[in-house]
Amino acid sequence: MFDFFTKKKSPAEICFHTDIHCHIVPGVDDGSPDASTSADLVERMQKWGINRIIASPHVTQTTFENTPDILDPALEELQEELKRRGNNIEVSHSAEYRIDEFFQQQLEKGVIMPYPNKYLLIENSFILEPWNLDQLVFDLQVEGYRPILAHPERYSYYYTKLSRYKALHDAGLKFQINLLSLAENYGKAERKVAETLIEEGLVDFIGTDLHRRHHADAIDSYLMTKNARKHMDMLRDVVKNDTAFT
Repeated sequence: MFDFFTKKKSPAEICFHTDIHCHIVPGVDDGSPDASTSADLVERMQKWGINRIIASPHVTQTTFENTPDILDPALEELQEELKRRGNNIEVSHSAEYRIDEFFQQQLEKGVIMPYPNKYLLIENSFILEPWNLDQLVFDLQVEGYRPILAHPERYSYYYTKLSRYKALHDAGLKFQINLLSLAENYGKAERKVAETLIEEGLVDFIGTDLHRRHHADAIDSYLMTKNARKHMDMLRDVVKNDTAFT
């Protein structure tokens, strides 16, 4: 017999309202292809409780050599589409910088696009740790930047080196994990490592890393799980998304 009085499950309440890592600036990287899709994704994010977005388009040598001249007009297209829909959510952009020669060149030219308060999202290669990572973190801090390492739970070469995670974090490199990692979108290993980083007190920020509709579907499904409730409870008083970028 069906129990018509069973209370319908509601999604977990996310522990942040500012998303600092997503790829919804249209047509500039491997994320959303156009302003209409981007606006659809933004509306999905709002349903989760996100009310401010600082998008992070890829900046990588050869593939996505994005600069303000490219990203600013693309962001304006999205803002115009949202305005047309009567949506006044705050959407801006910084960038996700792959540590490579193009990044170094942009640094030297002074055209880096940081977050408010000079936070800067950097990304390792997925194959090897950059040989100059420690020196780069130090140099960025000397220049007044506050580097954040994007999705450390996705770099498999760290998986047996918890001490390396701790050393980098102790050196002042902030860590940002992906909601999609906790949702097992990439696999169980990434989820387990993300959970370990939370348990070890090494997580400072969280981002969706939303690129496309199936990512939004994965997050929708995840937020209905017990794991999501557990993760959000663990992170609620930890992540600084809503206070660091004012």
